[in-house]
Amino acid sequence: MDAETRQALERIAAALERLPPAPAPSPEFAAARLFRHDPASGAFIPAPDFALSLDLLVGVERQKLRFLENLGRFAAGLPANHALLWGVRGTGKSSLAKAAFMEVAQAHASLKLVEIDRDEVASLPALFDALRQAPERFMVLCDDLSFEEGAAAAKALKSALEGGVSGPPANVLFVATSNRRHLMSRDHDESRGAIAAAEDAEEEISVSDRFGLWIGFPPMDQDAFLSAVRAYAARFDLMVRDLDRRALQWAQLRGARSGRVAWQFVRDLAGDLGKPLPL
Repeated sequence: MDAETRQALERIAAALERLPPAPAPSPEFAAARLFRHDPASGAFIPAPDFALSLDLLVGVERQKLRFLENLGRFAAGLPANHALLWGVRGTGKSSLAKAAFMEVAQAHASLKLVEIDRDEVASLPALFDALRQAPERFMVLCDDLSFEEGAAAAKALKSALEGGVSGPPANVLFVATSNRRHLMSRDHDESRGAIAAAEDAEEEISVSDRFGLWIGFPPMDQDAFLSAVRAYAARFDLMVRDLDRRALQWAQLRGARSGRVAWQFVRDLAGDLGKPLPL
């Protein structure tokens, strides 16, 4: 290759590197109710409707009513608070958020759900700015939120919820689920010194103050666990004479009682009885 050709190719390569990235495709929010957001491409990927009915979530009646009330206000264009659903694992936080959304969306066609991965919290300010321009109303859900990466993600979430100089978008409601009330990582990097670590912890704790609605999910007692099992069994025609005994044995083997464990037992029971489940 001669020098002139090489220089021409280098100029072409440099020009290609300066080209802006291709614009993200225009979202088609009429295609579905639920979407996954891909921060890398900016795309909104349609997802099928959430199949679990809200009435199957038992033992969390107070939580259901409070969350439905807040989400219903938002869907109707009334003031509402960003919500943090926190508590022990398996108690139905994520299921309640999605099932409640499906119920409210039946009456409000413009309501959409956009789910974002907890590792992509830093992209929330850009996502909120993109949604601000849309005519629809959005519940943005981040499941199992915590700040394992430290204060940088916490600052990004605070920026998104506060909205900077333009203010938070009126058509976006942020909902997070977490096992931790204050969203803190259990392990903080002490290598930068005690003062810096304390400042990072304060940054992370202060994010929870941006949620106007906190809804707690305590551990299930035995009565609530059996109520959940019975509700599932009645709904799917799985009632057997020794249902309670089998359910408690299952929970003992799992070492936990929760809505998730109740559903796992019901799936095992349905398989044992040779009955399909619609979910």
